[in-house]
Amino acid sequence: MENIDPSLLVTALVVVLVIVVLAKTARIVPQRTAVVIERLGKYSRTLNAGFHILVPFIDKVAYQHNMMEQAIDVSQQSCVTKDNIQVQVNGVIYLQVIDAFAASYGITDYRYAATQLAQTTLRSVVGQIELDKTFEERNKINEEVVRTLDEAAEPWGLKVLRYEIADIDLPSTILDALEKQMRAERERRATVAGAEGEREAKIKVSEGMRQEAINLSEAEKLKQINEAEGKAREIELIANATAEGLRVIGEAIEQPGGSEAVSLRIAEQYVREFGNLAKANNTMILPAELSNVGGAVAGLASVLDQAKKAGVVKGV
Repeated sequence: MENIDPSLLVTALVVVLVIVVLAKTARIVPQRTAVVIERLGKYSRTLNAGFHILVPFIDKVAYQHNMMEQAIDVSQQSCVTKDNIQVQVNGVIYLQVIDAFAASYGITDYRYAATQLAQTTLRSVVGQIELDKTFEERNKINEEVVRTLDEAAEPWGLKVLRYEIADIDLPSTILDALEKQMRAERERRATVAGAEGEREAKIKVSEGMRQEAINLSEAEKLKQINEAEGKAREIELIANATAEGLRVIGEAIEQPGGSEAVSLRIAEQYVREFGNLAKANNTMILPAELSNVGGAVAGLASVLDQAKKAGVVKGV
Protein backbone atom coordinates (compact mmCIF):
# COMPACT_ATOMS: atom_id res chain seq x y z
CA MET A 1 0.00 0.00 0.00
CA GLU A 2 2.95 2.36 0.68
CA ASN A 3 4.04 2.00 -2.96
CA ILE A 4 0.67 3.21 -4.38
CA ASP A 5 0.88 6.59 -5.99
CA PRO A 6 -1.59 8.99 -4.32
CA SER A 7 -2.35 10.58 -7.64
CA LEU A 8 -3.47 7.23 -9.10
CA LEU A 9 -5.68 6.62 -6.10
CA VAL A 10 -7.30 10.00 -6.52
CA THR A 11 -7.78 9.33 -10.21
CA ALA A 12 -9.45 5.99 -9.50
CA LEU A 13 -11.75 7.58 -6.96
CA VAL A 14 -12.71 10.27 -9.46
CA VAL A 15 -13.44 7.67 -12.12
CA VAL A 16 -15.64 5.67 -9.74
CA LEU A 17 -17.45 8.84 -8.71
CA VAL A 18 -18.04 9.78 -12.34
CA ILE A 19 -19.44 6.32 -13.07
CA VAL A 20 -21.78 6.52 -10.07
CA VAL A 21 -22.90 10.00 -11.06
CA LEU A 22 -23.52 8.89 -14.64
CA ALA A 23 -25.45 5.83 -13.40
CA LYS A 24 -27.65 8.04 -11.28
CA THR A 25 -27.94 10.76 -13.92
CA ALA A 26 -28.72 8.82 -17.09
CA ARG A 27 -31.84 6.64 -17.17
CA ILE A 28 -33.12 4.59 -20.10
CA VAL A 29 -36.78 3.55 -19.79
CA PRO A 30 -37.90 0.54 -21.91
CA GLN A 31 -41.02 0.56 -24.06
CA ARG A 32 -44.39 0.04 -22.25
CA THR A 33 -42.72 0.89 -18.90
CA ALA A 34 -43.36 3.84 -16.59
CA VAL A 35 -40.83 5.07 -13.98
CA VAL A 36 -41.93 7.26 -11.06
CA ILE A 37 -39.29 9.78 -9.94
CA GLU A 38 -39.17 11.32 -6.48
CA ARG A 39 -37.11 14.44 -5.73
CA LEU A 40 -36.01 14.68 -2.15
CA GLY A 41 -38.69 12.21 -1.12
CA LYS A 42 -41.54 13.92 -3.01
CA TYR A 43 -43.17 12.88 -6.27
CA SER A 44 -41.53 14.72 -9.14
CA ARG A 45 -42.59 13.19 -12.48
CA THR A 46 -43.26 9.99 -14.40
CA LEU A 47 -40.80 8.91 -17.06
CA ASN A 48 -42.05 7.11 -20.16
CA ALA A 49 -40.05 5.10 -22.68
CA GLY A 50 -36.78 6.78 -23.78
CA PHE A 51 -33.56 8.37 -22.45
CA HIS A 52 -33.80 10.69 -19.45
CA ILE A 53 -31.36 12.73 -17.31
CA LEU A 54 -31.78 12.84 -13.53
CA VAL A 55 -30.23 15.07 -10.92
CA PRO A 56 -27.84 12.84 -9.05
CA PHE A 57 -28.39 12.33 -5.34
CA ILE A 58 -31.57 14.41 -5.57
CA ASP A 59 -33.78 12.51 -8.00
CA LYS A 60 -34.55 8.89 -7.18
CA VAL A 61 -36.41 6.14 -9.01
CA ALA A 62 -39.17 5.33 -6.54
CA TYR A 63 -41.40 2.96 -8.56
CA GLN A 64 -41.31 1.17 -11.91
CA HIS A 65 -44.48 -0.24 -13.50
CA ASN A 66 -45.12 -2.52 -16.43
CA MET A 67 -47.86 -0.89 -18.54
CA MET A 68 -48.65 -4.06 -20.49
CA GLU A 69 -51.62 -6.34 -19.72
CA GLN A 70 -50.82 -8.67 -16.85
CA ALA A 71 -52.27 -12.08 -16.00
CA ILE A 72 -52.44 -12.68 -12.24
CA ASP A 73 -53.35 -16.09 -10.89
CA VAL A 74 -56.03 -16.15 -8.19
CA SER A 75 -55.38 -19.02 -5.81
CA GLN A 76 -57.97 -21.72 -5.22
CA GLN A 77 -60.47 -20.89 -2.53
CA SER A 78 -63.57 -22.39 -0.93
CA CYS A 79 -66.95 -21.01 -1.95
CA VAL A 80 -70.38 -22.03 -0.64
CA THR A 81 -73.21 -22.05 -3.18
CA LYS A 82 -76.78 -20.96 -2.53
CA ASP A 83 -77.80 -24.56 -1.82
CA ASN A 84 -74.96 -24.94 0.76
CA ILE A 85 -72.52 -26.95 -1.35
CA GLN A 86 -68.84 -26.18 -0.83
CA VAL A 87 -66.79 -25.92 -4.02
CA GLN A 88 -63.17 -25.04 -4.73
CA VAL A 89 -62.72 -22.29 -7.36
CA ASN A 90 -59.64 -20.69 -8.87
CA GLY A 91 -59.21 -18.25 -11.73
CA VAL A 92 -57.08 -15.67 -13.51
CA ILE A 93 -57.33 -11.85 -13.52
CA TYR A 94 -56.26 -9.85 -16.56
CA LEU A 95 -55.49 -6.22 -15.66
CA GLN A 96 -53.41 -3.28 -16.85
CA VAL A 97 -51.76 -0.30 -15.15
CA ILE A 98 -53.05 2.87 -16.81
CA ASP A 99 -51.89 5.43 -14.22
CA ALA A 100 -48.42 4.92 -12.78
CA PHE A 101 -48.85 7.68 -10.15
CA ALA A 102 -52.08 6.12 -8.76
CA ALA A 103 -50.58 2.63 -8.87
CA SER A 104 -47.62 3.91 -6.86
CA TYR A 105 -49.37 6.00 -4.24
CA GLY A 106 -52.95 4.72 -4.33
CA ILE A 107 -52.20 1.34 -2.77
CA THR A 108 -49.16 -0.46 -1.43
CA ASP A 109 -49.44 -3.63 -3.59
CA TYR A 110 -52.09 -3.55 -6.32
CA ARG A 111 -51.45 -7.16 -7.38
CA TYR A 112 -52.16 -8.51 -3.90
CA ALA A 113 -55.14 -6.20 -3.48
CA ALA A 114 -56.64 -7.27 -6.83
CA THR A 115 -56.35 -10.97 -6.05
CA GLN A 116 -57.85 -10.56 -2.58
CA LEU A 117 -60.74 -8.51 -3.90
CA ALA A 118 -61.32 -11.06 -6.67
CA GLN A 119 -61.56 -13.86 -4.10
CA THR A 120 -64.01 -12.04 -1.86
CA THR A 121 -66.14 -10.98 -4.84
CA LEU A 122 -66.12 -14.52 -6.21
CA ARG A 123 -67.31 -15.93 -2.88
CA SER A 124 -70.13 -13.41 -2.81
CA VAL A 125 -71.25 -14.12 -6.38
CA VAL A 126 -71.07 -17.91 -6.06
CA GLY A 127 -73.06 -17.71 -2.82
CA GLN A 128 -76.00 -16.30 -4.78
CA ILE A 129 -76.09 -19.16 -7.33
CA GLU A 130 -77.11 -22.79 -6.95
CA LEU A 131 -74.60 -25.52 -7.72
CA ASP A 132 -76.24 -26.63 -10.98
CA LYS A 133 -76.03 -23.09 -12.36
CA THR A 134 -72.42 -22.40 -11.39
CA PHE A 135 -71.29 -24.31 -14.50
CA GLU A 136 -73.97 -22.79 -16.74
CA GLU A 137 -73.44 -19.19 -15.61
CA ARG A 138 -69.65 -18.92 -15.70
CA ASN A 139 -69.84 -15.89 -17.95
CA LYS A 140 -72.21 -14.16 -15.56
CA ILE A 141 -69.86 -14.87 -12.63
CA ASN A 142 -66.86 -13.59 -14.61
CA GLU A 143 -68.67 -10.41 -15.62
CA GLU A 144 -69.76 -9.69 -12.05
CA VAL A 145 -66.22 -10.13 -10.72
CA VAL A 146 -64.81 -7.85 -13.44
CA ARG A 147 -67.42 -5.17 -12.75
CA THR A 148 -66.72 -5.15 -9.00
CA LEU A 149 -62.94 -5.23 -9.44
CA ASP A 150 -62.92 -2.48 -12.05
CA GLU A 151 -64.92 -0.14 -9.82
CA ALA A 152 -62.63 -0.78 -6.83
CA ALA A 153 -59.37 -0.64 -8.82
CA GLU A 154 -60.02 2.70 -10.51
CA PRO A 155 -58.39 4.72 -7.66
CA TRP A 156 -55.41 2.41 -7.92
CA GLY A 157 -54.73 3.37 -11.52
CA LEU A 158 -55.74 -0.08 -12.79
CA LYS A 159 -58.07 -1.28 -15.53
CA VAL A 160 -59.47 -4.77 -14.97
CA LEU A 161 -60.00 -6.25 -18.42
CA ARG A 162 -61.48 -9.65 -17.62
CA TYR A 163 -61.65 -12.50 -15.15
CA GLU A 164 -61.79 -16.16 -16.10
CA ILE A 165 -62.71 -19.08 -13.84
CA ALA A 166 -60.12 -21.79 -14.40
CA ASP A 167 -61.55 -24.73 -12.43
CA ILE A 168 -64.49 -25.58 -10.20
CA ASP A 169 -63.74 -28.61 -8.05
CA LEU A 170 -66.61 -30.41 -6.33
CA PRO A 171 -66.53 -32.73 -3.29
CA SER A 172 -66.35 -36.44 -4.10
CA THR A 173 -69.82 -37.08 -2.65
CA ILE A 174 -71.32 -34.42 -4.91
CA LEU A 175 -69.44 -35.82 -7.89
CA ASP A 176 -70.87 -39.29 -7.21
CA ALA A 177 -74.38 -37.88 -6.88
CA LEU A 178 -74.01 -35.88 -10.10
CA GLU A 179 -72.65 -38.93 -11.90
CA LYS A 180 -75.65 -40.99 -10.78
CA GLN A 181 -77.98 -38.21 -11.83
CA MET A 182 -76.33 -37.94 -15.23
CA ARG A 183 -76.44 -41.72 -15.66
CA ALA A 184 -80.14 -41.76 -14.78
CA GLU A 185 -80.77 -38.90 -17.20
CA ARG A 186 -78.92 -40.72 -19.99
CA GLU A 187 -80.90 -43.91 -19.30
CA ARG A 188 -84.13 -41.92 -19.30
CA ARG A 189 -83.25 -40.32 -22.61
CA ALA A 190 -82.32 -43.71 -24.05
CA THR A 191 -85.65 -45.16 -22.88
CA VAL A 192 -87.57 -42.23 -24.31
CA ALA A 193 -85.65 -42.48 -27.56
CA GLY A 194 -86.33 -46.23 -27.75
CA ALA A 195 -90.02 -45.70 -27.06
CA GLU A 196 -90.18 -42.97 -29.67
CA GLY A 197 -88.45 -45.20 -32.18
CA GLU A 198 -90.78 -48.10 -31.44
CA ARG A 199 -93.80 -45.82 -31.73
CA GLU A 200 -92.57 -44.44 -35.03
CA ALA A 201 -91.93 -47.97 -36.28
CA LYS A 202 -95.46 -49.07 -35.36
CA ILE A 203 -96.89 -46.00 -37.03
CA LYS A 204 -94.89 -46.71 -40.18
CA VAL A 205 -95.98 -50.36 -40.18
CA SER A 206 -99.65 -49.45 -39.64
CA GLU A 207 -99.47 -46.84 -42.37
CA GLY A 208 -97.88 -49.41 -44.67
CA MET A 209 -100.60 -51.98 -43.87
CA ARG A 210 -103.28 -49.33 -44.38
CA GLN A 211 -101.82 -48.31 -47.72
CA GLU A 212 -101.51 -51.96 -48.71
CA ALA A 213 -105.17 -52.56 -47.83
CA ILE A 214 -106.18 -49.50 -49.84
CA ASN A 215 -104.12 -50.67 -52.79
CA LEU A 216 -105.60 -54.18 -52.59
CA SER A 217 -109.15 -52.83 -52.38
CA GLU A 218 -108.49 -50.51 -55.30
CA ALA A 219 -107.06 -53.42 -57.27
CA GLU A 220 -110.06 -55.61 -56.39
CA LYS A 221 -112.40 -52.79 -57.37
CA LEU A 222 -110.66 -52.34 -60.71
CA LYS A 223 -110.70 -56.11 -61.20
CA GLN A 224 -114.45 -56.30 -60.58
CA ILE A 225 -115.08 -53.34 -62.84
CA ASN A 226 -112.97 -54.89 -65.57
CA GLU A 227 -114.72 -58.26 -65.16
CA ALA A 228 -118.14 -56.60 -65.22
CA GLU A 229 -117.21 -54.59 -68.28
CA GLY A 230 -115.86 -57.78 -69.89
CA LYS A 231 -119.03 -59.71 -69.12
CA ALA A 232 -121.19 -56.85 -70.36
CA ARG A 233 -119.16 -56.67 -73.51
CA GLU A 234 -119.35 -60.43 -73.89
CA ILE A 235 -123.15 -60.40 -73.48
CA GLU A 236 -123.38 -57.53 -75.93
CA LEU A 237 -121.24 -59.33 -78.50
CA ILE A 238 -123.20 -62.58 -78.04
CA ALA A 239 -126.49 -60.74 -78.39
CA ASN A 240 -125.27 -58.93 -81.48
CA ALA A 241 -123.95 -62.18 -82.94
CA THR A 242 -127.23 -63.97 -82.17
CA ALA A 243 -129.24 -61.16 -83.70
CA GLU A 244 -127.03 -61.14 -86.75
CA GLY A 245 -127.35 -64.93 -87.06
CA LEU A 246 -131.14 -64.75 -86.79
CA ARG A 247 -131.19 -61.97 -89.33
CA VAL A 248 -129.14 -64.01 -91.78
CA ILE A 249 -131.34 -67.05 -91.18
CA GLY A 250 -134.43 -64.93 -91.79
CA GLU A 251 -133.02 -63.63 -95.04
CA ALA A 252 -132.03 -67.14 -96.11
CA ILE A 253 -135.55 -68.46 -95.46
CA GLU A 254 -137.01 -65.84 -97.77
CA GLN A 255 -134.84 -67.07 -100.60
CA PRO A 256 -136.12 -69.80 -102.97
CA GLY A 257 -135.67 -73.18 -101.32
CA GLY A 258 -134.90 -71.57 -97.98
CA SER A 259 -137.78 -73.21 -96.12
CA GLU A 260 -136.86 -76.66 -97.36
CA ALA A 261 -133.23 -76.11 -96.29
CA VAL A 262 -134.34 -75.09 -92.82
CA SER A 263 -136.57 -78.11 -92.52
CA LEU A 264 -133.71 -80.35 -93.55
CA ARG A 265 -131.40 -78.69 -91.04
CA ILE A 266 -133.91 -79.11 -88.26
CA ALA A 267 -134.36 -82.78 -89.10
CA GLU A 268 -130.60 -83.32 -89.02
CA GLN A 269 -130.25 -81.64 -85.64
CA TYR A 270 -133.17 -83.62 -84.27
CA VAL A 271 -131.71 -86.92 -85.34
CA ARG A 272 -128.19 -86.02 -84.09
CA GLU A 273 -129.32 -84.96 -80.64
CA PHE A 274 -131.49 -88.03 -80.28
CA GLY A 275 -128.52 -90.17 -81.20
CA ASN A 276 -126.38 -88.48 -78.58
CA LEU A 277 -129.07 -89.03 -75.98
CA ALA A 278 -129.12 -92.69 -76.85
CA LYS A 279 -125.34 -92.95 -76.37
CA ALA A 280 -125.34 -91.25 -73.00
CA ASN A 281 -128.15 -93.21 -71.29
CA ASN A 282 -128.99 -96.90 -71.09
CA THR A 283 -132.61 -96.17 -70.36
CA MET A 284 -134.61 -93.66 -72.38
CA ILE A 285 -138.15 -92.42 -72.47
CA LEU A 286 -139.17 -92.16 -76.13
CA PRO A 287 -141.56 -89.46 -77.19
CA ALA A 288 -144.76 -90.50 -78.88
CA GLU A 289 -143.82 -88.60 -82.04
CA LEU A 290 -140.53 -90.47 -82.48
CA SER A 291 -142.05 -92.58 -85.27
CA ASN A 292 -142.97 -89.52 -87.20
CA VAL A 293 -139.80 -87.50 -87.58
CA GLY A 294 -141.22 -85.79 -90.58
CA GLY A 295 -144.18 -84.62 -88.56
CA ALA A 296 -141.89 -83.14 -85.93
CA VAL A 297 -139.87 -81.39 -88.56
CA ALA A 298 -143.01 -80.12 -90.19
CA GLY A 299 -144.22 -78.80 -86.86
CA LEU A 300 -140.99 -76.93 -86.31
CA ALA A 301 -141.15 -75.59 -89.84
CA SER A 302 -144.69 -74.41 -89.16
CA VAL A 303 -143.46 -72.51 -86.08
CA LEU A 304 -140.76 -70.93 -88.17
CA ASP A 305 -143.28 -69.86 -90.82
CA GLN A 306 -145.46 -68.29 -88.16
CA ALA A 307 -142.51 -66.37 -86.75
CA LYS A 308 -141.63 -65.16 -90.20
CA LYS A 309 -145.21 -63.99 -90.86
CA ALA A 310 -145.21 -62.22 -87.51
CA GLY A 311 -141.98 -60.48 -88.49
CA VAL A 312 -140.00 -61.83 -85.53
CA VAL A 313 -137.30 -63.55 -87.54
CA LYS A 314 -136.98 -60.76 -90.01
CA GLY A 315 -136.90 -58.11 -87.37
CA VAL A 316 -134.09 -59.82 -85.57
